[in-house]
Amino acid sequence: MNEATLGGRFTFPGTSLTVQRIGYGAMQLAGPGVWGPPKDPDGALAVLREAVAAGVNHIDTSDYYGPHVTNQIIRQALHPYPAGLVIVTKLGGRRPPDQSWQPAISREELTTGVHDNVRNLGLDALDIVNYRVMGSGHGVEEGAIAEQVTVLADLRRQGVIRHIGLSNVTASQVAEAQAITGIVCVQNNYNLAHRDDDGLIDDLNRQGIAYVPFFPLGGFTPLQSSTLSAVADRLGVKPMQVALAWLLHRSPNILLIPGTSSVAHLRENLAAGQLTLSPQILQELDGIAAAAATVKH
Repeated sequence: MNEATLGGRFTFPGTSLTVQRIGYGAMQLAGPGVWGPPKDPDGALAVLREAVAAGVNHIDTSDYYGPHVTNQIIRQALHPYPAGLVIVTKLGGRRPPDQSWQPAISREELTTGVHDNVRNLGLDALDIVNYRVMGSGHGVEEGAIAEQVTVLADLRRQGVIRHIGLSNVTASQVAEAQAITGIVCVQNNYNLAHRDDDGLIDDLNRQGIAYVPFFPLGGFTPLQSSTLSAVADRLGVKPMQVALAWLLHRSPNILLIPGTSSVAHLRENLAAGQLTLSPQILQELDGIAAAAATVKH
């Protein structure tokens, strides 16, 4: 793998952090339900080491995955970290013993969360921290985020955070945060079938800000589309590879963080960077969202 096959490179705005556009999301390294240790600890270590060996230098994680599990696995697999590796984590949630997902948004909780990430990852400071708005389910919820972003800006001034991003936010929340501090990335739910953020992606692209789709392959409900399957069959690849390649074609500020606990699946995901999609195929794929919207209504 090289930078051409990993979708090219992107530099986060106002930083010296340059990453390959195909990265890796660590959520699936934890046990079932993103809780507890993985069933195959050695397999988890192998996936991380394979990703970095293949040229991946952008890993997305959070200390509330597990909780603490994925960060500890990342540290075990990769510390001391190779030069140029960018680890992006997120705050705003916690996992109580009942395994639910709850907001953790007070100054004390956010500050503790930063220091938990630093300790479990074995870092002096965190490259990028996303403030994640914890909504009901996985939907975006409106609401002021200035208080929480201000806490992160304070931690940045203290030197424990280098740069700040957002997750699960609306365009107005992005603007609210930008009035307080620089924002280098936005991480939202977006894929071939779920395209509510089309306008936001284009606006962020004009500003040079990264857009990082979570659930790029549909998440807990994998993308199902006869169009996607037909295109993949014609190209001789997997449908999920086409879905990832479409995201790379969609906008140059899109960075991918597909997750997996399998080395074989990781290699398939990374190979999506080598797919070229013709204008005709892109037009076919663009019709999937319209079809999905029709089904919803």
